[in-house]
Formats: sequence, C-alpha cells, structure tokens
Amino acid sequence: MVLASWLLVSCSSKKQKADLIIHNAVIYTVDSSFSVQQAMAIKDGKIIETGSNEQILNSYSSKETKDIEGKTIFPGFIDAHCHFLSYGAGLQQVDLVGTNSFEEVIQKVKDFAVKRDQATNPKVGAENEWIIGRGWDQNDWDVKEYPNKNILDSLFPNTPLILKRIDGHAALANSAALKLAGIDNKTRIDGGELIKDAKGNLTGILIDNAVDLVTNKIPLPTKEKMFNSLLAAQKNCFEVGLTTVDDAGLMKFEIDAIDELQKSGKLKMRIYAMLSDSAPNYKYYLEKGRYKTDHLNVRSFKFYADGALGSRGACLLENYSDKKDWKGFLLNSKEHFEEGARIMFQKGFQMNTHCIGDSANRLMLYTYIIAPHVAFDNSGEIQKEIMNVMRWRIEHAQVVNKNDFKYFKGIIPSVQPTHATSDMYWAEERLGKERVKYAYAYKDLLKAAGILALGTDFPVEDISPFKTFYAAVFRKDSKGFPEGGFQMENALTREETIKGMTIWAAYSNFEEKEKGSLEKNKFADFIILDTDLMKCPENSVLSTKVLATYLSGERVH
Repeated sequence: MVLASWLLVSCSSKKQKADLIIHNAVIYTVDSSFSVQQAMAIKDGKIIETGSNEQILNSYSSKETKDIEGKTIFPGFIDAHCHFLSYGAGLQQVDLVGTNSFEEVIQKVKDFAVKRDQATNPKVGAENEWIIGRGWDQNDWDVKEYPNKNILDSLFPNTPLILKRIDGHAALANSAALKLAGIDNKTRIDGGELIKDAKGNLTGILIDNAVDLVTNKIPLPTKEKMFNSLLAAQKNCFEVGLTTVDDAGLMKFEIDAIDELQKSGKLKMRIYAMLSDSAPNYKYYLEKGRYKTDHLNVRSFKFYADGALGSRGACLLENYSDKKDWKGFLLNSKEHFEEGARIMFQKGFQMNTHCIGDSANRLMLYTYIIAPHVAFDNSGEIQKEIMNVMRWRIEHAQVVNKNDFKYFKGIIPSVQPTHATSDMYWAEERLGKERVKYAYAYKDLLKAAGILALGTDFPVEDISPFKTFYAAVFRKDSKGFPEGGFQMENALTREETIKGMTIWAAYSNFEEKEKGSLEKNKFADFIILDTDLMKCPENSVLSTKVLATYLSGERVH
C-alpha cells in the first residue's frame, strides 16, 4: 500500500504544471496538416501542447481541467477587414440597416431624436447636437433611387444631420450640415460627387470624398466616448467568436485611445490597426516606425483607390451597364498611390488599398508590382521575394478583369464573402452578364494568390463569422437565397474558409507565428462551438452558437 502510494505521487510529480487543460474535444488546430486533436494544455496564456486525451492528461496537471464533452474548438476567428471602433460608435447612433424604404429611414431618425432629447438637453455646439446614422441602401427599397434631403430639412431645420449609406461611400446630409461644411451649388470636389436634382439643386446626396466635407465638421469624440464604443464593440465581437480584428482606417488619436484601454486591461481584443492615409499619421509613424504589443499591431496604412459599386463610385475600365457614359472615379491621383507605395516600401509599412472596380484593381496591382523597381531597381526574381515579404494587400478585390488575376501572385486579396451575397441582387445590373463573372471571384483569387484573408467589413455587413462561412462555402444569403448558390464556381471549401478566418488572416497581419492556429507557443485564443462547421449540414451553420471565447487562456465570453 505504501509502495503504491509512493508510485502514484512519483508519477504525478513528473507531470508538467499547466494553468488550464481542455480535453474530450474536437480541436481543429489549423496547423499545416489541418490536424484534429482531442486535448490541449495551456500555461501563461499560451499553448504548451495539443494531442490525444491520454497524451495531455498523462503529461500535464492543472487546477482547472475542463471536459467539454465532445464540443468543437477552433482558433479564435480573425476578421481581416472591419471597422471596429466605428462599429462601436454606431451602436450609439441611428441604425438604418435593413430599412425597406426612405419613409422607414425617416421614422427611425425621428424616433432616435425623440429618445435622445428625452435623455439629454442638447446645447448649441455640443457633440450630441448632430444626428448621425448609417445603414440605408436604396437597392433594398421598392423605389431604388437616392433620397432627397427636403423632408429632413423640414423636420430638422437647425440640427445638422448625416445618414451614411451601408457602404459608407455615400451619405444623405440635410441643409444644416451642408451649410456647416460650406457646401453649395458651386462646390466642386475631386474624387467625389454632389448629386443634384433636375433643377440643379443639391439633393443632399454626397458620394465618396464629398462625404468627408461634412463628416470633417463633426466634433471629434471624447476619449470617454471612444472607450465606451470600444468596449461595446468588444462585447459583441467576443460573443460571435472574434479574438482579433483588423480595423481598417484609424487616426493616431484613436490608436492612442485603443492602446491606453488595452494597457488598462479593459480592452482585451487584439487589434491589427491600419492607419488612415493622412498627413498626421504620416508625420508621426513614418518617423517613429511600427508599433507592436501583444494586443496591438500598427504596421500598415489603408489607402482608398475608389468608392463602392452600390453607389456607382467604383472605378471601372468600361462604362457601368446601368449608367451611360459613367465609369466611376478614382479617389486620388495615380501619382498619389505611386508615391504612397514608394514611401511604404522604403519605410517598411504594409500597404492595404481599397479596390472595388476592375480599373482600381488594375491600377493598384501595377503600382504594387512596380514599387520595388522604383525604389531599388531590382531584378524580377528579387522583386517577387520582396513582394512576399511586404505582404501588401488589396482590400475587397471585388471586380477584377479576367486578365489581371495573374498579378495577385505575392499580393494578398482581403475579401468579404458576405459582400457577394448582399450585392448579388443588383451586381449584374451594374456590371453586365460577362463582367459580373469576375466579380466576388474568391476561388479565382485564391488560385492566383495562394491565400485569402477573410473578413466582413462590419458595420457594412453583420459581424457574424458564421455568415462569412456560409456565404463563402454555400454562396447564399441568410435567407438561403439563391437555391444552388451564387456563381458557385467561386465558392470556397470549408477548410479554405476556416483558414481564411484564422491562419491566412494571421499571415496577412504578419502574426502567423503567434496566432491563427492552435499550436505550441502560440496564444491560447480559441472558441468552443455547439456545431462542427467542418461536418454540419448547411442549415445548421447560421444557428451555430459560441459557447465560450478564450483569449490567452482566459474566458472572455
């Protein structure tokens, strides 16, 4: 008896100490072989080992050991393109997503104004004097035309108001907002448009750079308000299994707020920050260089080549099929992008460019390819290697000319599968039957680039990674339309989709050695689901529930 007890203690003492052991699971590690394991041990926020139940339980001991009864585990999902801070701010604004008419938009604005004024007493010049909303889409209305500001002028003659379209590339502003921005019938702007009615009067519709004329007049949010927005966004993202988000387009003061809140321990979400293409960001970061913590990575700049297809601001090689003599426009000059690429290359920053139309995509692909030559006059082979090191990205890559896919070698397409299933109702009207075949062409992009980073572009789309998965694999919207899927030749496999939401997204952020898969020495960022996405029937995907979200081995949801 004494000998048996001694042997038991001796064997136990040989076990390595862990902070957490998870076992009796189906763990998709997303390692190089996409292996499936049963258990894993975690210590100091990182994975020590994954393996079979026997292997892990016999090798490690921990005060906290969880039997999760056969549930499924994936690495924490990464949204490779979103607007995290803006999404949080939008939770405090007028939500116009899903509105079916302009009349419904008006009613929501009126309800918001009444509720706000009951809670506060707005003063002239105060931040909350403005009414801000986002999410309308005229393509969802019976009357598929841009609205006019006249009703808003009558309801809010003295309150500046701006309502952004779902994609953020168009907006409706009332006269009070236009006046503050100094906009009248004589105003002209490059890379944007002021829509007028048949009599030549401003309708209040602003396209692309014209939107900025108004939004630049909105007072900057206080630090407290930014903190509240970030924490609200974090809560919702953890609930759907996101552990890293790529925030596409931030200013230094916003990044400073994120960094401060993360260092306080309140903001745990990992953020890959893309700096906005703007003078204040250049002035600071090009001198100070990249910035990295375990939770924040600042090493890229976000550029905008063109606008959105839905607002006809995307820059096309040929005319829109539904608008005579109109090809859209670039948001800046060719020289601006070439100079930006040269600076990014020399300073060691990733260049991530919003490209929707085939003309914008061609311009930026050529610009990316030429940049190393311009900077150092490299040979072709050296140039290819440099491009792989730079990991420059095309954000959206939505409409690509059939002859241009080959140029994605060494360039990462960062795409959003739910854009395809949102736009499919009217995309052919904009592009025509032939050109639409090369839109939302995720499989073709994957074949050309060898990698895809997947995201949602929330709040343009829903934050749910399960909608991303469903749209990528089945090419249907949340209502199951269309039967058989939209342009199924460009559907992704389940494994490709999971990789795009994990390890490939991590690679696109230069973070594949610390996250994106559940392997030794990587962060213990993982999620427990009630559904096995690799095996479940199609109709189970969208009902998937996140049972728990862990970040660095700590349960955050």
